[in-house]
Amino acid sequence: MVKNAFVARFSHQRSIVRKWAASSIPSSQRTCVLTLWLLAFFIVVFWQRNLIVRFASPASIVQKPLETVHREVPREIPSLRKHVFNLTQFGAVGDGNTLNTHAFELAVSAVASAAMDGGGQLNVPPGLWLTAPFNLTSHMTLFLAAGSVILGTQDESDWPLMPPLPSYGRGREYPGPRYGSLIHGQHLEDVVITGHNGTIDGQGQVWWQKHKSRRLTHTRGRLIQFMWSRHLKITNVTLRNSPFWTLHPYDCDDVLIQGVTILNPVNSPNTDGIDPDSCRDVVIENCYISVGDDCIAIKSGWNQYGIDYGRESSNIVIRNITAHSPVSAGISFGSEMSGGIQNVTVENLNVWHSKRGIRIKTAIGRGGYVSNLRFKNINLDVVRVGIVIKTDYNEHPDLAYDPKALPLVHNIFFSGIRGNGVRIPVRLYGSKKVQVRGVELSNFFVGVTNKKKHIFQCQYVHGKVIGTIYPRPCDLLDVYDSKGNLIRGGLSANITRN
Repeated sequence: MVKNAFVARFSHQRSIVRKWAASSIPSSQRTCVLTLWLLAFFIVVFWQRNLIVRFASPASIVQKPLETVHREVPREIPSLRKHVFNLTQFGAVGDGNTLNTHAFELAVSAVASAAMDGGGQLNVPPGLWLTAPFNLTSHMTLFLAAGSVILGTQDESDWPLMPPLPSYGRGREYPGPRYGSLIHGQHLEDVVITGHNGTIDGQGQVWWQKHKSRRLTHTRGRLIQFMWSRHLKITNVTLRNSPFWTLHPYDCDDVLIQGVTILNPVNSPNTDGIDPDSCRDVVIENCYISVGDDCIAIKSGWNQYGIDYGRESSNIVIRNITAHSPVSAGISFGSEMSGGIQNVTVENLNVWHSKRGIRIKTAIGRGGYVSNLRFKNINLDVVRVGIVIKTDYNEHPDLAYDPKALPLVHNIFFSGIRGNGVRIPVRLYGSKKVQVRGVELSNFFVGVTNKKKHIFQCQYVHGKVIGTIYPRPCDLLDVYDSKGNLIRGGLSANITRN
């Protein structure tokens, strides 16, 4: 059968070539062309037959063991510091059951001893490394290899209590002290957490359940918190299942958060992704965040405690972020903003299937300011409310707040806003005492889910729109064409103008 098929195929191809040669090639060259064609034909057929035999042979299939088919070549861990240590040198066991807190503490002490001689690097190899909270040290790189997972213990007694943050006056959820973070650092400099996308897993399920059933008496711990530190880098790692806020730099300078994946279940309460709090010179970029509260929330203290502490969040760049929060916002400012927030740029943000896209929230008693925020190239994909400014977020640490401490919200710029499946594109709600000023929107086109009126909502707000805006902006805003010519002035019945 094979021979007959081969002969038939050969005869068919030869007849095609003869017809083509007779019509296209001079008779003096036909013999040479036919000879070259025959040689090429036999070479191709011989190669195809060998290939079929090679891959059809049972022997060839069993030559490689099955387990080697998907085996990955281990990635070599780079040496990023002069002194390099491995967690297993200190007795750690990566079985997911052995508590390795002491091993982490010994390892960090070894790194600390190298601080004045180029610093130290602690490598966490593949495995499940269970631990209670531990502290890092200055001039340290914590490197998580591919397949490595640092697991937070679920035993509440292993988590130490800490004093409340001075700009909050109490724990965020309960009065008094709060639980420490799984990975912690205070008064540090030059600290790096990085790796080949290793994981830090807070195993927060127990904490979420206790919070929901009101069985806790102190505020839950963060996954990672740095306080009063500078020159921090957190890159190329996965953070997941945080008991409370996930990554919380507090009163820090020069912070880079890059290439980080944060995954908390959407029903895990108050599991913010990244919360720069009274921080300056921060870059957050190229991150994917899916959590049970705000994906990114910029803060600066709570009511009179934040006013007295007096440390703003400023000079922050957020770019190339994908955010998902069905219960809250892609990016929030506040509501704890009493120390002030200013000079923030957000660009190339994609918020998908979330309750809100961008939210600014404050209240009487906060004091402080939110000023000079710029949003560029924002995409909203199936979001309930696109842009929100809310000035009556009445959640206070105690009853001692000053009702005369009024926040300022002004100079907020939006450009290049796109979206689809958005229920309410804009909701700008100032109040008689806390009026929103200096809002500017341009190049704004957001597809809505319905054709109801008043989907661009405003009250006690002053600002302008420039160029083509869809849907139609509210009447309180001035309208300019793309060349800067005033088309109509905004209504001023409920606004005190600048």
